[in-house]
Order: sequence, then C-alpha cells, then structure tokens
Amino acid sequence: MVGIVSYGFYIPKYRLKTEEIARVWGKNPNEILRSLKVVEKSVSNIDEDSLTMGYESSSMALEGIDVDRKEIKAVFFGSESHPYAVNPTSTILAEFLGIEKNYLAYDTEFACKAATGALISGFGLIKSGFCDYGLITASDKATGRPHDALEYTAASGSVSFFLGKKDLILELVDCQSFSSDTPDFWRREGIRYPSHGGRFTGKPAYFHHVTEATRLVLEKNNLEPKDFSQVIFHMPNGKFPVQAALSMGFEKKQIERSLVIRNLGNSYTASALMGFVATLDTSKKDDLVLLTSYGSGAGSDSFVFRVTENLDKRRRNFSEANADKSYIDYPRYLKFMDII
Repeated sequence: MVGIVSYGFYIPKYRLKTEEIARVWGKNPNEILRSLKVVEKSVSNIDEDSLTMGYESSSMALEGIDVDRKEIKAVFFGSESHPYAVNPTSTILAEFLGIEKNYLAYDTEFACKAATGALISGFGLIKSGFCDYGLITASDKATGRPHDALEYTAASGSVSFFLGKKDLILELVDCQSFSSDTPDFWRREGIRYPSHGGRFTGKPAYFHHVTEATRLVLEKNNLEPKDFSQVIFHMPNGKFPVQAALSMGFEKKQIERSLVIRNLGNSYTASALMGFVATLDTSKKDDLVLLTSYGSGAGSDSFVFRVTENLDKRRRNFSEANADKSYIDYPRYLKFMDII
C-alpha cells in the first residue's frame, strides 16, 4: 500500500476582497460575487514566490516526521509560476530542506493539475520500489491581467505531501487520469498574462474532464457517490465544483467543506489540494475521500483515498491557519504582484 504520510500548507496572510477589485473597475460587486462565488482571495507578499511558499508548506509536511531526509529520493514541484523559466525549482527546494543530493528531482507543468500529475508519478515510483519516500509540492503566485475576469480569483498558496508506504495517514485506493487537447487557457513564452477561452472553459473543458475522470475511477472500483464522506474538485470559481458534484449525484454537504475558494481564491496548482487538506480537519478513520483536479489544456486526475487512524496524530489545523489574515487595497495588491 502507498499513500500520504504527512501534509503541509501555506496561506499568505494578505487578502484582497472581490468588492475592492470591482470598485476600482466600476463593477457591481454583488454581481461579481453572484457570478464567481468568491468573497476574497489570498495574496502573497512582494518578497514571496512559489518557491518560498513551497518551502513553508514542505517544512510543515516534514515537521515531526521521524524519517532521515537522505531517505527522500524524489522531489517534484508543480507550478504555473516557477521563479525561473530555465532552472529547476525542485532542486532549490531540496537544498533548502537539507535533502541529500542522490534524489530524482523535476518540475512539472500542466496548468492547475501539475502537482496531481506529480503525485501519480510519486506514488508509482514508491510502489515500484524505486524509492521509499517522495515529496510533492504544489505552489503558485497566480495573477491575471488587470481588469480581466481572472483578476478576481487568481490567488497565492502552497500545499505539500510527503509520500511513502509506511505509517500512512491516507492510503491510495486508486487513481485515474483523463486528458485531451482542449486549449481553454494558455500563455506563450514571454507573455506575462494568460489568455482564456471564456465560456469555452466550462462544458467542453472543465466539466467534461472532471466528470469523466471521476466517473472512470468510480467505475473501476465499484464505488458510488454515497460511499464518500468528502469530495473535492478543482475550484476555478465557487460555482463549477458544486455544479460538477451535483451533476454526478454527490450531495452538497459532501463538497461543502472543500470550497475554500470562497475566501482564498484559486491558487492554481494548489487549488484542489488546498480544498483537500481543508477537509482533513474533520475526516475520520476509514472515510473515503475523492479528489479530482483539473488542468487547462486539458486534463483531470481523480484519486480515491482511505483515511487511516494515523491522521489524528498528524492532522494540521487548516481552519486556524486560515484565520490569520490582513486586508490590503488594490494599489498595494498591484505592488505585491510586481505589476507597478
């Protein structure tokens, strides 16, 4: 059996309210809120990037773990906002963490599912015997073009998972991917802000891939929506994951706790995983948890996990960490994102 030994997360303390962005651009904040279901988003400071946030979440994941760091033989870093276009983030992170040099490292990119693809790679390497432990980090300092719809949701945050096959808090039951060439969101080299296909990002992109990946993993394991205590879907906004869940027969109470986008925004590669770790605050032994990511371009990875008794001793208090916040105005946000 392989799975997750421990986890960590980092949420910047700064928040920008949706109504503040709407005020600057002369929009009706109530209409924006109804459309996106996002009240505010997390914003990293001017001296933070995906690497520094990744270090924070990785440090939490490794805290209190009685494993020699030379045993960690795989370090993968998924992001849409790597600090360097050419120079790996994963090796810098490993150096900061004091991991020995005889490890496999690489950075992954696949829009918002870069890190869940890395999770599958990590689980596969451990199951094959290539290594006993791996560290997977999802981290983004996301931004959108000023006055673009993405500006209301693009946020900052990081989540890390320490993988192994002993002393697990979450056992991997199975996983399934579903992919196609569906370019709903893109950014060319040298272009600062991403472009998106508007309404095209919904039915043929997000909903098709999320529902198919989920359907396939349920069919493979003879599972039904009622078998799960918690379900988590990627959150580009506050409406899509709820619509996807209900369309597949899940109840709103099963997804409610994962909807951290309402107060954190969409932290891209960390988005679905941030919802995932939020649900662990209340998960219990033998609960089944469903996680389905989505990445534009397009693809979804769907996972079924079983909670073990070890979660109680390694549970991180997500709700408490999320309570530490400070609000900023729009000009300060532009400064933090290095736009001005």
